[in-house]
Order: sequence, then structure tokens, then C-alpha cells
Amino acid sequence: MTLLYFILVLSITIFIHELGHFLFAKKAGIYVYEFSLGMGPKIFSFKKAETIYALRLFPIGGFVQMAGEEVEIDEKVPEEMRMQSKTWMQRFLTVIAGVMFNFILAIFIFFILAICSGAPDNKPYLTKIYEGYPASSSSLQVGDLILSFNGKRTYSSDRLLLEMQVHAKGNTVLEVLHTNGTKEIIEIKAKKEIENGTAIYKFGFSVGNQIQKGFIPALKYAFSKTISLVDQMVHIIFYLCTGKLGIDNLSGPVGIYNIVGESARAGIMNVIFLIAYLCINVGFINLLPIPAFDGGRVLFMIIEKIKGKPITPKTENIIHTVGLILLMILMVVITGQDIMRLLK
Repeated sequence: MTLLYFILVLSITIFIHELGHFLFAKKAGIYVYEFSLGMGPKIFSFKKAETIYALRLFPIGGFVQMAGEEVEIDEKVPEEMRMQSKTWMQRFLTVIAGVMFNFILAIFIFFILAICSGAPDNKPYLTKIYEGYPASSSSLQVGDLILSFNGKRTYSSDRLLLEMQVHAKGNTVLEVLHTNGTKEIIEIKAKKEIENGTAIYKFGFSVGNQIQKGFIPALKYAFSKTISLVDQMVHIIFYLCTGKLGIDNLSGPVGIYNIVGESARAGIMNVIFLIAYLCINVGFINLLPIPAFDGGRVLFMIIEKIKGKPITPKTENIIHTVGLILLMILMVVITGQDIMRLLK
């Protein structure tokens, strides 16, 4: 079942991304050779009009192959159907559409989950204090709201959990809003424990959210949760670049497989939430101005807009190829880490 859930989660996330590219390409009149879900050998395909629709063996990616993306010009395709012949805005929307569809699906899923189960306000309220840990000997109480962590505003539970992971060592300063309406600055130091040979720092409290019912709270949650997760990912990238987080904190397909298994054991709602989370993840990563990602292509288009002329397709393709090779190397390293974690 974990394997089936894994395939389902990745397939939906990838399909909606590629569907965005495909629909906007068709809308712009771009010739599409193939719409493929998955990578590797084809296990099923059919052709409609000029486009081949394919299902491939490995559910770890997908692509929409369009005329005009490559250096070589396909003389069989009319010039007006090649990507280079389209307006700047048509090309921009085609490139960015995958990210747009990922975010739209995530917002929709969060909204449906909130309608069904209630809308969390996404603020970091303390839900439990554990005996034997630093929190239990402080003035922290269940129901308190964490306003900041070491001077960093914690607008959401997502941001607080990230800051706790990055800045757990040493003395920590919390700004807390107590249930009686008073604010307090509390100094606390996490307790160090060793789990599976890894140092873990624990404060001894859990955070949760207050739940509201109704259409408007659900709509607010859908957007606030999306913004919160994007904010978390922005700071993760920042902490990776500054060395406060290492690449050992990243996960690849093997790590995602493990997470899917844990989510499935917790219930189908968790699996659905994971789809939304991965949609935001895929959308955000593709927005980064890195060669081989959609954001890299957008960067070249912005340079084109500023210069008044495009970068030569040959130069752009070389840069994207180098970026793709480096990305594959990173994926191999991350996958190796995931496997080692599973073997522990």
C-alpha cells in the first residue's frame, strides 16, 4: 500500500504541474510532441492529433516536449507553431503555468481539508508540556502562544518548528503570550538526547492550532497555510546557503517514500495533505532561478526582456544541461543519504 500511495502522491503532483505547461502551450498554439507522466521506458502511449500521451515506468518526473525548445529547428513543424515564434507573454505563461497549477491544487486541497475537518489558525499554540524537560520547569503553560523564537517572529507553527530545528543549541529566548493576555520573555535551553547515534535537542513542548469551522475560515486557512509553507521553504534555502542547515536535512524519492508510508499509517487525510505539501514544494523549487528548472527559464526570459533580445538557444541549452547534470549529482547524494537513514 505504501508503494501505491507513493505512486499516487507523486503522480498527482507531477501530473498537475505538467498539465499546466501543456494547457498553456496548447492555448498559445505551440506544437507539443509529447505529454509524458513518469520517466524511463514507455509502458503505455497513444497519439491524438500531433501529441503523444505517454505513461512511463518510473513515477519520479514527467515532461511536456514542445517544438522550439531545442537548438535544432524541426522543419516539419510550421514556424508559427514553434515556441520561439510566440510572444514573450505567451512563452512566459507556458513556462510558469506548471508552478501556478501546483499552487492552485495545494490551495484547493487545503480548503477541502479545512471544510471537512475544520480550519486550523496555523498559529503556534502550546498544546502539551512534557515532564522531565526544560519546558516543564519554566513558566510556559498549555494554551500559550509563541510570538517569537530568538528574536524571529513566529507567525506560524511551520516557522516555529523550523527555527527550533535550526537554533535548538544553546540558550533560547521565547516571547510568549500567556492565556491571561500577558506577555513574557522566557529563557530556555533544550535538552540534548542521542537517538540512533544522532544528537536531538528537545524543549519538551508540543505546538498545535486552534480550529475554526466554516467557509471563510477554510478559505483563509488555504491561503495562509500555503504562504506559511512558502515562507518556511524560503528560510530553508537561506539556512542551507548560510550553512545553518546541511543537505542531510533534504530528502529525495526514497525519503519521500518513507514519509508517504508514515502518512498512510496516520490516515488518508494525511496522505491528501502530503499531496498539497509536495505541490507547494515542487512549485517553489521550480521557481528558483536555477538552470534546468522553470525558474531558470524565467530568468533567461527576464534577461531577454531587459536586453531586448533573447540569449541564443545554444547557449541557454548548454547552461540548462550543466544545471541538470549538477542536479542529478545532488539527487544521487540525497538518495544515498535517504538509503543510509533507512538502514539505521
